[in-house]
Amino acid sequence: MEPLRVLELYSGVGGMHHALRESCIPAQVVAAIDVNTVANEVYKYNFPHTQLLAKTIEGITLEEFDRLSFDMILMSPPCQPFTRDLLIQTIQNCGFQYQEFLLSPTSLGIPNSRLRYFLIAKLQSEPLPFQAPGQVLMEFPKIESVHPQKYTMDVENKIQEKNIEPNISFDSSTQCSGKDAILFKLETAEEIHRKNQQDSDLSVKMLKDFLEDDTDMNQYLLPPKSLLRYALLLDIVQPTCRRSVCFTKGYGSYIEGTGSVLQTAEDVQIENIYKSLTKLSQEEQITKLLMLKLRYFTPKEIANLLGFPPEFGFPEKITVKQRYRLLGNSLNVHVVAKLIKILYE
Repeated sequence: MEPLRVLELYSGVGGMHHALRESCIPAQVVAAIDVNTVANEVYKYNFPHTQLLAKTIEGITLEEFDRLSFDMILMSPPCQPFTRDLLIQTIQNCGFQYQEFLLSPTSLGIPNSRLRYFLIAKLQSEPLPFQAPGQVLMEFPKIESVHPQKYTMDVENKIQEKNIEPNISFDSSTQCSGKDAILFKLETAEEIHRKNQQDSDLSVKMLKDFLEDDTDMNQYLLPPKSLLRYALLLDIVQPTCRRSVCFTKGYGSYIEGTGSVLQTAEDVQIENIYKSLTKLSQEEQITKLLMLKLRYFTPKEIANLLGFPPEFGFPEKITVKQRYRLLGNSLNVHVVAKLIKILYE
């Protein structure tokens, strides 16, 4: 059987291409397309022999598409509210069978939470073996014994939920009780319980399995000014934790809501640092917070959590800030590889 000819749209730094390789299906990428020139430099660095087109999809004619003679399209387009409905309507009209998913890397034992929407589709008349029309699968299907209702829930309801976190009060003067009581670092008992549950899930690896040990980490330490301003908003994890939150494009430049930071002083109890922190002077607060030795995850460590292989790298001229931007909100290679394999088989 001839290898599948694959077209990679919105190719970025090549996450889909790496996933295709990991899936081990007989296939080759005949062309990759993206307008981001910095991302294209990284793609070319990792896949020097793949045809890379620096243009928009709209700028490619039907004749050019036909000449590529592709069997499969892989793409990770920018998020748009109307994208899903338009895409589903189009593939239905073209005779495709499809299935939607909402999956997080934690389902594969990776300590990084990133609930993301996926859709796979195949041009055929009969339904996919695990197909559940109008439903979204929350786990990878077991093709040999499929019970769709066990793994599904209503698409619209789940998309609206968007993995909402428990409410957290940001008013330090608020008096709460019970599960909503503020304990420290503006976290409720409910929030801490959820994190403790994640760290107790032995099916998920520890963060230390994804960390670098031969890099100068001083450049990644959080500066005193950032510690003082954002101390109560940081999502702090340790190497033995089994969780981290989604890393966004602003990671390394901004702090609030952009990703977890790593506590490298493992012999320091975070509760002791934050206890009565707001009652101290600014100098005393900085002294205490510096004891945690908090740092950003390096771009390589984020790439590891996203499932990129050890050989993945960046050209030397790509700055740390650019690397963070390119990796931010990226897909997880392992998740996509498994979906490709499921669709192929």
